[in-house]
Amino acid sequence: MKTISVPLSAYPFIAMAGSACCGLSAKAQSAGSRPNVIMIVADDLGYGDLSCYGATRVSTPSTDSLAAHGLRFTDAHACASTSTPSRFGLLTGLYPFRQSGTDVAAGNAGMIIHPDTYTLADVFQTAGYATAAIGKWHLGLGSRTARQDWNGTLDQSPADLGFDYHYIMAATADRVPCVFIEQGQIANFDPSAPVEVSYQKNFDGEPTGRDNPELLTKLRPSHGHDQSIVNGISRIGYMKGGGKALWRDEDIADSIASHAISFIEQVGSTPFFIYLCTNDVHVPRMPHERFHGKSPMGLRGEAILQFDETVRQVTDALRRLGLADNTLIILTSDNGPVLDDGYDDRAIELAAYHRPGGTFRGGKYSAYEAGSAVPFIVCGPGVKHPGTTSAALVSQIDALRSLAALVGVEVPDDRATDSHDALSTWLGRNQKSRPYAVSMAANHNLSLRTDRWKFIPPHAGGPVITWGPVIETGNSPQPQLYDMRRDRQEQTNVAKDYGRVVKQLSEWLEKVKRGE
Repeated sequence: MKTISVPLSAYPFIAMAGSACCGLSAKAQSAGSRPNVIMIVADDLGYGDLSCYGATRVSTPSTDSLAAHGLRFTDAHACASTSTPSRFGLLTGLYPFRQSGTDVAAGNAGMIIHPDTYTLADVFQTAGYATAAIGKWHLGLGSRTARQDWNGTLDQSPADLGFDYHYIMAATADRVPCVFIEQGQIANFDPSAPVEVSYQKNFDGEPTGRDNPELLTKLRPSHGHDQSIVNGISRIGYMKGGGKALWRDEDIADSIASHAISFIEQVGSTPFFIYLCTNDVHVPRMPHERFHGKSPMGLRGEAILQFDETVRQVTDALRRLGLADNTLIILTSDNGPVLDDGYDDRAIELAAYHRPGGTFRGGKYSAYEAGSAVPFIVCGPGVKHPGTTSAALVSQIDALRSLAALVGVEVPDDRATDSHDALSTWLGRNQKSRPYAVSMAANHNLSLRTDRWKFIPPHAGGPVITWGPVIETGNSPQPQLYDMRRDRQEQTNVAKDYGRVVKQLSEWLEKVKRGE
């Protein structure tokens, strides 16, 4: 594993502590008895991709251990079936449909969460925690789209959203720029190879996957993803430069894990919150060489093993540092799974009988259940009845107010207005379901779940995605209603039989849209 040394001066919160007792401010001292919190957000990891959720073609012992010592939820939902809007909702407590521009972001998008937005990181800063965002970001950087100063200091970054420290991918692995951003600047910046980025046209003389397939030494695209080439893999978007700062895909997971562990080591006795976002299962899948040949499902299976290895590295570090008993870990995914999402890695063929979405219908991008149903495990201090499962309906939208309750922070009424305090449910003190969970599909259609019903409003468009992945959209000219107690596979539309329920849920969804 790569080791790093991050000076404490990199964390403004800690640097301000001065000569206070134990190097902490008074606020931090009062927070000392509160648990550390790590929110691990996997990327495109499906409900059925973990052995603790029933997978038999892949084994995830480190994640399974969290479930065995914590609480595993069987009806948990992201608030969107794609990455950017899902993460927006998780961090802000606001449904992504409330703000324009929350669709899947380009790598040169301006920062999508406005700096004056109250965020999950702000909650922890208020409570005296040191905060970090590490790994995949995909929520834009800089104040203006396509006008970032990639070779200097970005004028907007996670530092403006409550994070003391950040080491992040600008977007995601299949989009340029293929560099990490640390404290608002390109990590390991190479002045001899300044970075230029465009999502409009290529730079003179730069090869692309479309025009130079002979340079694709590691993966070839199956659809799209045929623009700039980095590390023998073509991406979305055009990029020039980078030099020594360019990542090697095989090392991304280790780099994310090592920076998370280094942050934990550096903050000492200060309570901390880490928003830890892995990339592994998202395309392009190119796990470290030590995982090659370890899964019958090929690169996607190896990526799941690599994700589980990250969980092991972090939990081992917590035990080594004597922090395991006072650290709450929440493990989830940003949205449902997809097999062929743009690269010819044989994921469909090698999956065989493995069902990444479990028994659910659909997948990433879809309005059907597998688009938003995600793994959700809570492990650590305060969890009642560890080793059990909860069938309560829960949503990631509640992260902000639930964790604010955990650390004793009162959230202003006009902030995080879609988030509810579900802490008692998350810790297993009860199995009370959320009244409803709303999720946004890639086509912006909103579905509404209750503990019994799934309602999908009519929406124009074909039944299957036409531009790449073979996934059902959930589109239908008629309203869809499914009885999830009897039909979790969404096979029988009972809208005609339950017209009153359709009317009630349709009106309810409209009220949610209006913010009532």
